[in-house]
Amino acid sequence: MPIAIGTQAPDFTLKSKDANGLKDVTLSANFGKKNTVILFFPLAFTGVCTQEFCDVTQGISSYAGLDAEVIGVSVDSPFAQEAWAQQKNITVTLVSDLDKKTTEAYGVLFPGLAGIGATSARAAFIVDKAGVVQYAEQTPTPKDLPNFAAIQAKLAELK
Repeated sequence: MPIAIGTQAPDFTLKSKDANGLKDVTLSANFGKKNTVILFFPLAFTGVCTQEFCDVTQGISSYAGLDAEVIGVSVDSPFAQEAWAQQKNITVTLVSDLDKKTTEAYGVLFPGLAGIGATSARAAFIVDKAGVVQYAEQTPTPKDLPNFAAIQAKLAELK
């Protein structure tokens, strides 16, 4: 069950990979500056995840216009995430939760995806500039996408 709206968001520092190498991405770096949309997703290179992140990439300017940064979190390695992002032209910041600690902290560990092991469930959170969870959603199944209209409406309220 995802962490509750109104609670302090668990901070994290996770690895991201791009053409310049590995870098740390820390949630609290946005505190006091902008809201953060955290999108947990099961696995790179899968159909629904690809659809979700290609769609978000196409609309990334709308998130920036709502004073928000989008961060995608999965249990993939940062190297797999980078290859997927390059192949599919995904510009969303992707971070690796290989040890699943952040996924567990947010209460969205999916225990047995397709019999291959635990992954992140498909889930969305909005963390405001003060570090408080303002929106929390875990989809009924990994095949379902988050309610992006509700996410954007909540971001508009926070702006």
